[in-house]
Amino acid sequence: MPVYYPPEDAKNQGGRPPHVPTDQQRATVKAMSAYGVPQHDIARVIGIHDESLRKHYRDELDLGVIEANAKIAETLFRQATKEGNTTAAIWWTKSRMGWKEKTEVAHTGPDGSKLVVAWEASKE
Repeated sequence: MPVYYPPEDAKNQGGRPPHVPTDQQRATVKAMSAYGVPQHDIARVIGIHDESLRKHYRDELDLGVIEANAKIAETLFRQATKEGNTTAAIWWTKSRMGWKEKTEVAHTGPDGSKLVVAWEASKE
């Protein structure tokens, strides 16, 4: 049986054609990334593999998240500082400043001395 060798100048014609992003697809990827949609889902909407998504849309994936976080931070900051939103201020101090609530439970006897706990075993 003869073996076929393609000419050296022949290109591989198999598989899909290379992906060429459109402006509309770039906008869709950036928006979905900003909304927190997982990359594998974004890739499915665009119709490509998630590895191709990261290859062709790296900036849109990164900037979507960054710009969304900045917008939320701006809104939260405004609410905490200008609108008197106490919940926003508390959230800001915990998430951005590292503050945390600390609850201490002190067990003392009636006169303030240490509480002694004794266990008794009983038969029933």
